[in-house]
Amino acid sequence: MRVVIAPDSFKGTATAAEAAAALADGWRSLRPDDHLEIRPMADGGEGTLDAVVAAHPGTALHRVGGCTGPDGRPVDGEFALLADGTAVVELATVSGLPLMAGLAPLTATTRGTGELVAAALDQGATGVLIGLGGSASSDGGAGLLTALGLRLLDADGLPLPHGGGALTRLRRIDRDCLRPAPPGGVRLLTDVTNPLLGPDGAAAVYGPQKGAGPEQIARLERGLTRLCELLGGAPEQPGAGAAGGAAYGLAAVWDAGITPGAAAVADLLWLDDALASADLVITGEGRFDATSLRGKAVGEVLARAAQAGVPARVVAGGSPDDSVLTLSGLAGSAGAACAEAAHWLRRAGALLARAAEEPRVAARR
Repeated sequence: MRVVIAPDSFKGTATAAEAAAALADGWRSLRPDDHLEIRPMADGGEGTLDAVVAAHPGTALHRVGGCTGPDGRPVDGEFALLADGTAVVELATVSGLPLMAGLAPLTATTRGTGELVAAALDQGATGVLIGLGGSASSDGGAGLLTALGLRLLDADGLPLPHGGGALTRLRRIDRDCLRPAPPGGVRLLTDVTNPLLGPDGAAAVYGPQKGAGPEQIARLERGLTRLCELLGGAPEQPGAGAAGGAAYGLAAVWDAGITPGAAAVADLLWLDDALASADLVITGEGRFDATSLRGKAVGEVLARAAQAGVPARVVAGGSPDDSVLTLSGLAGSAGAACAEAAHWLRRAGALLARAAEEPRVAARR
């Protein structure tokens, strides 16, 4: 058999690459002669960089030390430079919520992501692909844009401090030193369709998970509104609110295109080519439910498998869907599954391999 294994991450327990490897190990334990195509998936957030690098053998990761972390402390970042000159940057690696020592919704910044993009351009990148997801900030991309040369000034002509909370003091924007967009353009990968402002916007919807209470959300909303008044662009565009509005800022200043992340990653992984000759596809994630089919990586894999006429199986940590093979069911509880995710993923891979063998045994009889 030819089997494509293309899971998303099982957040908090296994990366997409680790999940794919464990499923593959389990399958090979019963069917060692089958051909397995490993395609760890992502949707523009966590794991996007790893997924792209895994699908492009020989792609070098370029480390960038001393980037500005979301709370101002230095962090090390990295980007990939593909053979066609496209740099792949994952915002979460330097501007992600887990990097915060403590939640700081008004002062968290995306500056480190801009520093990564600048380093990629210095390395000769002719285009940039940025995975947006997991941001700690609601600064409308102000931090990353200042790292690219944009100046955001207050009434006294002084640069604003980090964070979306300071945007209420914005009075003037100076573009004189802004770096031009690369000739190959900029694409932003996201799995959300929120606009920048309003009840469905970046501050209102995602501010709470970054630590913002009602008063802070209102302040962030005022700041983002002020940024729009001076920067222009299309804050109402679907996806503009991604990564605390970083999508809006890059679209307004660099004319970056906002695109569904899972579809773009699937294209970068040549998933359709792998499915064209497959007998089965295995995908999965930490929790599979109705939302998994709305722009998420697993939903994208399932849709493409259906289009290619390839049977698909889903493995998940947990799910209300009885057709899904769950690690919690195998382990007896969610806690046990999380504690030994790799073990239960290998077990799931072996069970799927056994199920694939049974129809062939019956047919021979």
